[in-house]
Amino acid sequence: MQNLVLLAWLISGLFFIISLGGLSQHQSSRRGNLFGMLGMAIAVAAAILWLFGSGSGGSATDVLDPNGQANTSVGGLALGTAIVLMGALVVGGLIGTVLAARVEMTAMPELVAILHSFVGLAAVLVGVSQYIGHPPSANEVGDGILHLGETVVGVFIGGVTFTGSVVAWGKLCGRVSSKSMLIKGRHYVNLGVILACIVFAAGFLVTQSTAIGVSLLVIITLLSFVLGAHLVMAIGGADMPVVVSMLNSYSGWAAAATGFMLKIDLLIVTGALVGSSGAILSYIMCRAMNRSFWSVILGGFGGEVAVVASDGQTRKHHTTSALETARWLLESSEVIIVPGYGMAVAQAQHPVREICEILKQRGVKARFAIHPVAGRLPGHMNVLLAEANVPYDVVLEMDEINDDFPHTGVVLIIGANDIVNPGAQDDPTSPIYGMPVLEVWKAEHVVVLKRSMATGYSGVDNPLFYLDNTSMLFGDAKSSVDRLLQELKSLSAPR
Repeated sequence: MQNLVLLAWLISGLFFIISLGGLSQHQSSRRGNLFGMLGMAIAVAAAILWLFGSGSGGSATDVLDPNGQANTSVGGLALGTAIVLMGALVVGGLIGTVLAARVEMTAMPELVAILHSFVGLAAVLVGVSQYIGHPPSANEVGDGILHLGETVVGVFIGGVTFTGSVVAWGKLCGRVSSKSMLIKGRHYVNLGVILACIVFAAGFLVTQSTAIGVSLLVIITLLSFVLGAHLVMAIGGADMPVVVSMLNSYSGWAAAATGFMLKIDLLIVTGALVGSSGAILSYIMCRAMNRSFWSVILGGFGGEVAVVASDGQTRKHHTTSALETARWLLESSEVIIVPGYGMAVAQAQHPVREICEILKQRGVKARFAIHPVAGRLPGHMNVLLAEANVPYDVVLEMDEINDDFPHTGVVLIIGANDIVNPGAQDDPTSPIYGMPVLEVWKAEHVVVLKRSMATGYSGVDNPLFYLDNTSMLFGDAKSSVDRLLQELKSLSAPR
């Protein structure tokens, strides 16, 4: 049984690695998801076999002991544990199915954030329960301290992940203000909490009393809760995509620490994969915004608002109509569409695909430009376009398409703001100065679909909206795109 479980975990780990490889490309993303689901199914089945195997002669930990020693004192609990596990799988599966059926793509960022919190909370609960159920004995000096260290690290990371993810969920769904909450001396507060956790952790490692150990572990848990919430509260809305990726990394390291606690190799490998991939993605996104990882973690960005020009005068903008925009599109040889969170909220991706099809039929080269931090989640825009069956070959990343804007007839911006802000290049006073952006202003015509002239999620004003070659098409993105689609159909109809 032990060899079968280990083989299943090995296969599951390989499937997870193949899954990550598949998710790196649009064309293979579906296959990557399937491999991930298959790997998880095998892992869950192996865990159940693990429990049943322990019921025939040893505990779950003993089944994986290289010495093969069994502890029959707890073996009788395995069947009952497996039954409870199956019940939890059924209930959890039903909840997950309902959520998957009800959650819109626009709500996917907050769903991902709250799921990260579950991983963090699970690490905390496993760590505390593992210590209470199996406190180290007096003769376990080396291995005992190592195990206690794994426990306290897992609980600390899990606690930070749990409350940080809950706050991120609140910011993303609007239940918590997206502006950064900055208290006086916040860095010293964070440092003080970390130092306090280190002191209590040292006491936890050396105490011989289980009661004191539990008390110290609970204190560390509460302090980690405070630290996680405070860290994310200080981060503004503009950095939320990076925060989601960062919390994904945290949840992976929490899972890896749990794997060390439980001596489950698969959990260690899976947690390391999630943790490292999340960290790499966070780095890539920080580089895309010309921000350091530490500047994001320390927070303080996202509350600036500057809606008045430097000369003190309110700037003027130009408006356009759906008919005029449709004519510009049909008269162009090249069109680039820049989707943003506004398209996701309005669920306008399907009529946008129809617009592309009409332009293609009229000989217009229509493509999409995706910024690395567009939307509220890494890859958010790519998923929305894939959902609408937009061909992968016309969806290009910023680095692939930025040089094409100067010879583009029309750029159609749907609900994007910061990622097309020229102030990032030419205004040293702008909070996003130095951030790589899509250079849409170099096109002949720029049409921006927005509800109003209000600032975007980061609160930073966009000078693009006041340029001579920029026109605003006001209204809900879905209704504006629908009107534009109807005008294109009318102008393209045989006469």
